[in-house]
Amino acid sequence: MYADDETIRRILTSTGDTWAVVGLSGNRSRAAYGVAAVLQRYGKRVVPVHPKAETVHGERGYASPAEIPFPVDVVDVFVNSELAGPVADEAAAIGAKAVWFQLGVIDEKAYERARAAGLDMVMDRCPAIEIPRLG
Repeated sequence: MYADDETIRRILTSTGDTWAVVGLSGNRSRAAYGVAAVLQRYGKRVVPVHPKAETVHGERGYASPAEIPFPVDVVDVFVNSELAGPVADEAAAIGAKAVWFQLGVIDEKAYERARAAGLDMVMDRCPAIEIPRLG
């Protein structure tokens, strides 16, 4: 319901290649680290967004999406569902074209707000799984 193949394919292939990954840090044991590496292998520019603003996978980090000084196409969200709604709102505010909530990240009201703002949105899915599946 929150992730049809057409929307997933559009985000992965034609929405744009700059992805802000919220929750991405240098912690190699976290899912965001591995997923970001997969996105890079598929040609995406991965911008880490984390309170520590660490450089990860060769890209400078930022503390929030609003601090990124260049356009972002997709905001990929690895934070807890309770924290994800404001991130989706911030994605709309910075002019992102899409929001992607990772596996287990679900906020139906945020989904409705993002869609109402004209953004594509996927919820409770992982691009590292979807890219090869739809490729």
